[in-house]
Amino acid sequence: MIHIYCGDGKGKTTAAAGLAVRMSGYGKYVLFMQFLKGGFSGEIEPLEKCGITVVRCDREYGFFGSMSDSEKADIINCHNENLRYAQEHINDFDMIVLDEIFAAYNYGLLDRKIVKQIVCECTCELVLTGRDPDSYFTGMADYVSEIKKIKHPFDRGIEAREGIEY
Repeated sequence: MIHIYCGDGKGKTTAAAGLAVRMSGYGKYVLFMQFLKGGFSGEIEPLEKCGITVVRCDREYGFFGSMSDSEKADIINCHNENLRYAQEHINDFDMIVLDEIFAAYNYGLLDRKIVKQIVCECTCELVLTGRDPDSYFTGMADYVSEIKKIKHPFDRGIEAREGIEY
């Protein structure tokens, strides 16, 4: 089945990570792939300790609006290489998480055709996260959970906090 965690609220990646840990706890094989994230993040090591395969770019590229053309080309190459890995190993996993896939998709920072092929070909649990999912994905999904921001410290100028937002 296809799961979507979307919306402008905090917790999409956290929800996907929790589901991945639950699946791993049953002895299942999980691929946790992140897009637009390459720097340190507190969930990576615990996921790996649970036996979850984590795939992501090897460096932080920053926000889309601040990326140079060469950084955009680099991240596109990295994302497409990672997507090809997912496609080649699609039958090796019981769950595949594509974290922040919608931002990368919406910004054109990957091959959209490969993403749609993975959605169509995947026979395992597929978890997609991010803001503003294309109607193609919500139409294909079995679960769509919108995480809505009511209030967030960032609105008061409080920076992202280690262990909470990353």
